[in-house]
Amino acid sequence: MLQKVLIANRGEIAIRIMRACKELGIETVAVFSDADKKALFVRYADEKYNIGPGPASMSYLQKQKIIDVALETGTDGIHPGYGFMAEDATFAELCLKNNIEFIGPPVSAMKLMGSKIDSKKSMMDAGVHVVPGVTEAIKDHEKAKDVAHEIGYPVMLKASAGGGGIGIQKVEDEKQMEKALDSVRQLAKNSFGNDAVFIEKFIGDPRHIEYQVIGDKNGHIIHLYERECSVQRRHQKLIEETPSCALTSELREEIGRQAVLAAETAGYYNAGTCEFMFKDGKYYFLEMNARLQVEHPITEATTGVDLAREQLRVASDLDLEYDQKDIVPRGHSIECRINAEDPLNNFAPAPGKITRYAEPSGPGIRIDSGVYRGFEIPPYYDSMIAKLIIWAEDRPCAIERVKRALWEFQIGGVRHNIPFHSVVMNNKEWLSGTYDTSFIPRYKILDQVIDYVKEMKTQSSAPRTAAAMAAVQAVNVAMNSGGQLKK
Repeated sequence: MLQKVLIANRGEIAIRIMRACKELGIETVAVFSDADKKALFVRYADEKYNIGPGPASMSYLQKQKIIDVALETGTDGIHPGYGFMAEDATFAELCLKNNIEFIGPPVSAMKLMGSKIDSKKSMMDAGVHVVPGVTEAIKDHEKAKDVAHEIGYPVMLKASAGGGGIGIQKVEDEKQMEKALDSVRQLAKNSFGNDAVFIEKFIGDPRHIEYQVIGDKNGHIIHLYERECSVQRRHQKLIEETPSCALTSELREEIGRQAVLAAETAGYYNAGTCEFMFKDGKYYFLEMNARLQVEHPITEATTGVDLAREQLRVASDLDLEYDQKDIVPRGHSIECRINAEDPLNNFAPAPGKITRYAEPSGPGIRIDSGVYRGFEIPPYYDSMIAKLIIWAEDRPCAIERVKRALWEFQIGGVRHNIPFHSVVMNNKEWLSGTYDTSFIPRYKILDQVIDYVKEMKTQSSAPRTAAAMAAVQAVNVAMNSGGQLKK
């Protein structure tokens, strides 16, 4: 078993990994920026080291600084979390060069999956269902037009090294192709240092379904079923749930086998996610995220598998504790990403000092967070405040539990997107489970949120806030003191 792990990340995911380490008797090392010196994850770690100023480029993305801390502290493993350097093959190679275990997939799999062109070709050759398109970089305008004509407009231009919704553009017809190709290639070069762009068929308004996989170093790979991630804004996920309402039991098992095949084809081990598009009963492999996902807790909630623990065990050269037959999902789980965003300003990030903070609690509620009252959310990183994870016996009960938790969740001092989640939880399409990736624009959800916020301001939410705060605080006091509430 690994003895000491450095977490090359921050916020809630750093704490999540440290908790798994604590349960396995592994010492933890935190690296932090000037902006995070008062963060919870820094307090939680056994050892902590400042690695630079607030901007990530001067701290969390400083590969050699992190390696130097690992060597200084005698660290034998580095967990990258998600974001930052989680899918950076050069960082993984640097870890291995210094005899430090990179807690993630092998470098070869990262390089393969880091190239959408190479990964798509290898998946096609292995028999994985992929979106119709080409497996070569397109530079020439005429070649691009020929390919698009053969596939059939509209098509998608995609940066081979892209991610996070960057480097993707829809092309409606031949007139748009030249300008679009030049634009995406330039964006890809500026963002990823790689201008390779490929073309595939545009599939309008699909559902976004991903499968969690995990494997050990002896070639044993299993899947832990799906997560539905179709509630998105600008290709960024906001709400996830499992199981998906779109899949039959037969399709669920079939796509699971495809996810395992994709992982086997890549020579994969540790945790990863295979992403699929689903429409009209057909599914298409998109890509594989070679890391732990933000939304992994809902899989943990329904399967009972601690994914962070399994990552650490696999990195310690231990076999998986589970076979495929052992994975029997139970109940329904939903995750809401609670972000510091301004609903009245196009949901722009809203960093600032948290002056009021009370988390919901009770049956089936889990909060993954790295903030507290008085903490100042820095302007340099992701705007996430917390992840609200709900589990219940079925979907209707899970939705009602989300509504109750959102009512209890109290955040003051910064604007946040709890109103967004409240609007979604009462939307007919969401309630019916028939939504897809066009859900937010099609039903003008953001406009509804703005109206909701304005109405709340007009009616004054002070009585409601006071009642919720009093209820939450009374419960917390009773729980912390071991006493009982007075009737």
